[in-house]
Amino acid sequence: EEQERLLRGRPDQPQNPKVLRIAIIGAPNAGKSTLSNQLLGRKVFPVSKKVHTTRCKARGVVTHEDTQLIILDTPGLTSPFKAKRHKLDEAMLTDPWDSMKHADLVLVLVDVSDHWTRNCLSKEVLKCLSQFPQIPSVLVLNKVDLLKKKFILLELVTELTEGIVNGKKLEATSAFKNNSSSSAKSPLQIAQASPPEKRAPESHCLQELGQAQEGCCLDNSHNMSVSESGLVMEDTQGPKCYGPRDLKNTKGWPGFQEIFMLAALRGEEVDTLKRYLLMQAKPGPWEFHSGVLTSQSPEEICNNIIREKILEYLPLEVPYGVIQVTEMWEEGPSGELLIVQKLLVPRKSH
Repeated sequence: EEQERLLRGRPDQPQNPKVLRIAIIGAPNAGKSTLSNQLLGRKVFPVSKKVHTTRCKARGVVTHEDTQLIILDTPGLTSPFKAKRHKLDEAMLTDPWDSMKHADLVLVLVDVSDHWTRNCLSKEVLKCLSQFPQIPSVLVLNKVDLLKKKFILLELVTELTEGIVNGKKLEATSAFKNNSSSSAKSPLQIAQASPPEKRAPESHCLQELGQAQEGCCLDNSHNMSVSESGLVMEDTQGPKCYGPRDLKNTKGWPGFQEIFMLAALRGEEVDTLKRYLLMQAKPGPWEFHSGVLTSQSPEEICNNIIREKILEYLPLEVPYGVIQVTEMWEEGPSGELLIVQKLLVPRKSH
């Protein structure tokens, strides 16, 4: 009742409210829901190691002082073929596109620990970016803590951005020496190829690359550290607008404004991204009351948590066909919820 009242009521916005709608897109299992939960500071979206845990778009709400961030957590972008294979709803194909239509900013999440997929953006992600080139986009490299050889990040940045960030050309240069005693804490230095007087403020991501961050340092166990390594930025007449393009041989997207590197599960560098998002908010009316954390009802949140556990503990294809039916929903004497659900499965073997 409290949640319904807050959702129905008028937002308690300040005098000069600011708002930013953020669509988080990426391949299935890139960590979109984990990142959303970290930005919200509480578990609101279901998370499991299996793909397609998020089944529909749901909104999370971060309210900080006069600013409201509306996070559109979307299902992983998938193809009709894969949707059919996993018996996924039609919503799984349409929801990410609907989220893009309402977004002021799009975060593209890439799992850098997956060496099969990390070197290029999926065709579905590229199609999305190409369809909405007017929406500012930011590249987020996730799970950097699982990467033993951190210099790979330089190569990934170059490939995934086609060597261009915020309209400036990047040149990755690196030289390594076998010396475990030299500082592994600040491996990457940044230089811009334009003259000092024309220098634009350094891109946020590039500053991060050069800062001493646990997420970006080389593992000393490899007895290798970066002595000189950098991304040289060469001005190419400022940011350009990239329209729809032939995606057949395309691996990256040259229209990203920033790059962030983080470990969403451990919460590393999530605050840096959150501060950036708050700074990007534009004047506009709030959509939600400051007490609202999500557009979901308590029932939806509980359904998601139960389904998350089914995905986590049951083998392979079983959970994808399960239908949940709530039989009992009661509040216990200490305020705890007593929930009984019947799980309907498509086959007797299940």
